[in-house]
Amino acid sequence: MDLTRIWLILLGLTGATTALAFVPGPVAAAALLAVALFKARAILGGFLHLERGSGWWAAFVVPLTIWLVLIWGLHVI
Repeated sequence: MDLTRIWLILLGLTGATTALAFVPGPVAAAALLAVALFKARAILGGFLHLERGSGWWAAFVVPLTIWLVLIWGLHVI
């Protein structure tokens, strides 16, 4: 992907974050964390080009996903 497209995706995801910031509840928290994951994937894959690396993509995305799921679980408790 070209940098302009990734930047526009990040801009849209930032708008989604702003819209979800005023919604209460665990579903909104899950949506915010999902948006954060999509932002991180866009940055890691688009700007840092980690999706081209043989194992770097999974080395960053899998722990990040686990971390965000744990954060959501703590929020629900």
